[in-house]
Amino acid sequence: MDILLGLAVIYVIYLLIKQETKSKAKKNAGLRAASKVWKSTTKSASTNRISAKSIDEDDDGLANFTISFGHEEAESRNNTPARWISPGETIKIKNHSITGGFFYFGGKLRSLDNWGVDASLVDDYLDVHPQPMLYTDDSLGYWPKYNSISPKARGALLDWLSSDRSNPDTPLGYVFIYFYGLERRVLVDAQKNEVDDAEFQQIFAEITRLKKVYGTSNSFSNYSTRLQEAMCILKPDVVSIDSDAMSDRYDALLFRYSLAKTVKAGMPIPAELARLWLQNSGVYKFKTPARRCRDQFNRLFKIKYSEKFGDGLIVKPNKTALRLHYQTASSTLRGVEINKEDLPDPSRLTGPLNKFIPLADICSEALEAYSRYLGKSETSPDDLAATMLLPDELTSDGNSPAVAKFKRWSSIIISENDGIATVSDFWAQIGAESISRINKKDAELMSNLASKAGVGIAPDINYHHAKPSPDGKIILFDVGHEKGFTPSKAFNDVGMALRLGSMVATSDGETDEAEQKVLESLINDDPKLNFTEKRSLHAYLKWRLNSPPDAAGLKARIEKLSERDKGFISHLLVGVALADGKIDTNEIKQLEKLYTTLGLDRSRVTTDLHGQSSSHSTQKPSPSKAADAEQEVTGFKLNEELISIHESQTKDVQSMLHSIFSEEEEPETAPIESDTDNETNDSHSLDNAHQTLLDALIKEPEWPRQAVEDMCTQYGLMIDGAIEHINDWSFEVFDAPILEDEGDILVDQELVQELQK
Repeated sequence: MDILLGLAVIYVIYLLIKQETKSKAKKNAGLRAASKVWKSTTKSASTNRISAKSIDEDDDGLANFTISFGHEEAESRNNTPARWISPGETIKIKNHSITGGFFYFGGKLRSLDNWGVDASLVDDYLDVHPQPMLYTDDSLGYWPKYNSISPKARGALLDWLSSDRSNPDTPLGYVFIYFYGLERRVLVDAQKNEVDDAEFQQIFAEITRLKKVYGTSNSFSNYSTRLQEAMCILKPDVVSIDSDAMSDRYDALLFRYSLAKTVKAGMPIPAELARLWLQNSGVYKFKTPARRCRDQFNRLFKIKYSEKFGDGLIVKPNKTALRLHYQTASSTLRGVEINKEDLPDPSRLTGPLNKFIPLADICSEALEAYSRYLGKSETSPDDLAATMLLPDELTSDGNSPAVAKFKRWSSIIISENDGIATVSDFWAQIGAESISRINKKDAELMSNLASKAGVGIAPDINYHHAKPSPDGKIILFDVGHEKGFTPSKAFNDVGMALRLGSMVATSDGETDEAEQKVLESLINDDPKLNFTEKRSLHAYLKWRLNSPPDAAGLKARIEKLSERDKGFISHLLVGVALADGKIDTNEIKQLEKLYTTLGLDRSRVTTDLHGQSSSHSTQKPSPSKAADAEQEVTGFKLNEELISIHESQTKDVQSMLHSIFSEEEEPETAPIESDTDNETNDSHSLDNAHQTLLDALIKEPEWPRQAVEDMCTQYGLMIDGAIEHINDWSFEVFDAPILEDEGDILVDQELVQELQK
């Protein structure tokens, strides 16, 4: 009986041992399975993060889990304390000769979190399999360590360390292991006064170099910038970075420190710090133009901020204390507090932000068109079209390549060629091909580019109401038309007189200095013109004197003159013709044309010429009839007395000019050649047949010539005459032809839009 009882006890014990053995076997199998699953993960997985994997289920329904920290760290019997290797010291590790320094070498360097060895420690005891630096495998995870990567990966890392460390294709895991050492040296050793200022600067420079090579990685760029900012806080007298290089991420260290120092000192907040405050606040979301056109936005914000706050807004210190917590890149360093002094934390205030937000909105709105353009495919910030969309504040300083190039060229033209340039040269300077016809849009582009470059251009379609010809000339002049410039009525009236006078002065193929002097006196002696207007009109006169005579649009203006005004105009024109002491055949013909345009009897030209010349000459000219008008008027000699008389008469001419168009009570900004709706609908309307034809043509941008001929036949018109008649009307109203006969008939759509307005 005792024997049977003893056997029973032994059997029970056997069953218990067997059950325990099975349970351990299951758990070991689960661990092996978890290890196998872990080792099969790719390098993109976070292989060093804590992970959990269900590997088995017991009969009680509870799951077993394994907690993993990535690849197993290799065991080392190297008991040599780690030391810092400085640049220039040669270290040989497994057939690799390394002279670049900046890493820890040895066997013992505990991590600050007490979980094993520091991630950056290069231990020469561990296995190394030679591989080129571009080699990688799944052991190079998110938080790699030298002792946990594979022997082949260690071989690749040593290959990189023995090089100049500048191959941009190097796997970032190797770069980060190296960076972890720099991070520890700065945050741990330097705080123990084991790093002198010279070495501190060397490390700072090395981080800067790494950023240039590997900064395309957002992760590396952010961590390296953060370390440099911490260094600037720890030793501000040793290293520093510009404010525009500060991190714009939320809770950026150097921004918060700089803001705290500025506020505590009672200093104004500079523009760049104000923008960083807004960007780091988490309160305001920057709009698309601010993000897409970051550099342009920053520059414009600085300008607007200075306009609003001058040197900057002053903020009173708050009571919240500044706490700067450094988040390390290395997994073996714990977070570091780098507070050095008692400072407030104004970054938590919202009052100043409410003053910055409107400025940011203004800047975003100003850059909206520029941003939309850059959002299109195949566009560049350096495109001329892009430059024209920028606010003037961003181009007047010459930062735009296109504007800077144009400004340099303009300076040479103004200083060396009296401001005279060809239109084709203008297009060449902006990288554009010459065009066969300058429309309103082209003329506006020329004017805007000159304005952005800080120079003036004549003719300027905005003020002179004329356009250069594609094969003609332009005049460039310093300063140009200042922002907000609005021409006065005196400006427009004198401009009209200059145009008429220059037509006479250039009709003989050359301009005499005396003739030019008479016209210049109209500008110089007019007290109603300000300095900007006189400068502009002198450039306009120079352009007119260097361009072929052009009568387009004159008729519409002259028809409004009174008989008295026409008499004064004829007096001025004859005075210009006589100024050089001789009368050319072409001058007489031009005078006759202008007299006809003025509605005066062309036969009066000869009479007026002799009348003015004989009244101011010591020798009377021979009588002449209209038939003898082509003969030169003889006996007339230019002298100082005549010039004096001409100059005194300009006062009468100016008084006349100021009274032109007074019956219509035109505004001060009335253009030289108006294109207002009143002209279109009243005195310069087309007859029914031509108006009906034009109404039909403006529906399409281009017509076959035969189709237009058919329309003309329907309305009882001849096509050539109809086009000429409509264009004459268009010149009077718009100073440009609305139709172009190039085989097919082209309709200027810009003028159509003006007409429809």
